[in-house]
Order: sequence, then C-alpha cells, then structure tokens
Amino acid sequence: MARPITLCTGQWADLPLEELASKCQQFGYDGLELACWGDHFEVDKALADEEYCRRKRELLGRYGMRVFSISNHLVGQAVLDNIDARHKSVLPPDVWGDGDPAGVNARAAERLKDTARAARELGIDVVNGFTGSSIWHLLYSFPPVTPAMIDEGFRLLAERFHPILDVFGECGVKFALEVHPTEIAFDLVTAQRALETLDCRREFGFNFDPSHLIWQGMDPAEFIRTFPDRIYHVHMKDAIVKLNGKTGILGSHLNFGDPRRGWDFRSLGRGGVNFEEVIRALNDIGYTGPLSVEWEDSGMDREHGALEALEYVRKLDFEPSRLAFDAAFDKQE
Repeated sequence: MARPITLCTGQWADLPLEELASKCQQFGYDGLELACWGDHFEVDKALADEEYCRRKRELLGRYGMRVFSISNHLVGQAVLDNIDARHKSVLPPDVWGDGDPAGVNARAAERLKDTARAARELGIDVVNGFTGSSIWHLLYSFPPVTPAMIDEGFRLLAERFHPILDVFGECGVKFALEVHPTEIAFDLVTAQRALETLDCRREFGFNFDPSHLIWQGMDPAEFIRTFPDRIYHVHMKDAIVKLNGKTGILGSHLNFGDPRRGWDFRSLGRGGVNFEEVIRALNDIGYTGPLSVEWEDSGMDREHGALEALEYVRKLDFEPSRLAFDAAFDKQE
C-alpha cells in the first residue's frame, strides 16, 4: 500500500527544519510530522504571521516533503499534569510563566487550542499529542487508592478537554492522543474510559504507537482492532523487553539506554513489536494515513537508524488482498 512514510521530527528538534528536510529528502522519506518545538513548527508564530504557514510549506516543498500532522506533546502534557520543576525544561517560556501550577495548566490548555487553530492554517487536520495525567502517580495502589481518586482524574479530563475539543471541532481538526505511560490513557482499558469520559467525541482519537504497549505486555495489533474508527495517526516505533532475572519492567529509575533497564526503545525491526500484525490490523481497519517513524534508540546513530527504519517500513507495508486467494475455485452459476 502506498501509505506515505514520514519522520516525526521531535527527536531531531536540535536541527533547523531546513537541514532536517534536506536530510530526509536524501534518505527518501515522503514527509515530516512536525513537532511544535525548535523551529519546526511554532504555534504562536503561525497565528501571529499570516505568511508563516505558507513559508513553512514552501520550505518543505523545496525538499519534496509533505506534512499530514503536527505534534504538540510537550504542551499537552501540562494540561492535566500536577506541575513541578520538571515541566520547565519542556515547556515554552511563555507557557511556563512564573511556574504557578494552576497558571501553567491554564496556559497549556490555551496553547493546545491555538495548536488546532494553527493546524487549520497549515491545512492539516490531525494534531498528535499528550494529555498528561493528574492520577498517574496513583498507579500502584498503596497507600490504598480509592475509586473516587481515579474518578476525579477522569472528571478533570472532561473539565479541561471538552473546551479544548470544542476549538478542535470548530477548526475541523482531530486530536490524536498518544496512548503512553504518564498519560490519562496508557492501555486499552484507560483508553476506553477516556473515550467514554469525553462522550466519544469525534474530535478525540488516538495516535497509535506500539512501543508503549508492548513492554506493558499488550498486543499492539489488538489496540488497533479495539478502536478501528479512532486510529487517527500511526507512529512506527519499536521497543524490547529484556528481563533476565535481574532487570525490572518498571525501569528501576534508570534512564533510557542504560543496559540495566528491563525494557528500552529500539530502532524499527530490532525490538519485539510484530509489525507484520500491525500492518495487517491497519489494513483490516482501512487506515490509509501516514506511517510516521518515531526513531528512538540510545545505542544507535540516529541517521543510520532513520535510513534503516525507512527501508524497513517501506519493505514491510503492503496492500490488502482485493479477492480471496482461492476465488478461482468458486463455482460459477
């Protein structure tokens, strides 16, 4: 299937967009999923300067790069999170402000609304991102976590995201949550609850990323089949579980890339995700959008990895059959 293959630029935001676009043209990518940090896509400038989006598209066009979505994970994280000093390093200075938690939450929500408006100006209809979570720290139920505490976390999702989704709806843009640890939805059960909490609004769906599901013990293809009409975007990203009797699945407070971790991200095809089944599941639901390589592998040069990942996805993707393999044996009337 001729699904476009794009590169998520979030892990490359240290490079100017033009330099990255030139590299991706040489690699052979079809386009870029623009991160809303670095100079890749600046939401405030897109709304302040009516020529910004035109210039951005012209820049991408010079290198044959298409754009189907933008990603504002960093700002989205601060909408529901309990804000602390960690957030200062990932948020734009004007969203962080004085660091007062309530103010940061409110400014992040407004910036996410602006992201929908900027996406409309750019001419795309999907924004990928995070929601954050006020209850992630309650994952392990000791001291005992009451149902009311979890209910409050989802109530806060409704309170803060309905107004955001109102703007997305007005702009004709969809919000695709990347189901991910530290988010309000991190597995199938919580993804279903998030959908129901938001009244199954069409503006809200998922950026499917198998790497965050496999290390939790889930079959990523089953996520696709569970939410066939809510897969608004797809990340191609791999991870490996390497439990050896000493390592732990929770990561042991060790940073990514530390060999003592019980799991880690890997370049595509070098981890444990069964991408064959992922492609078959995407074919089953009729997904025709981009396959966006989100490359993360602490043990590999990223340019080598980006090229290798592109070649892997290009070889892997295929069109579904248009007829049964044994159709020739059907009896003719």
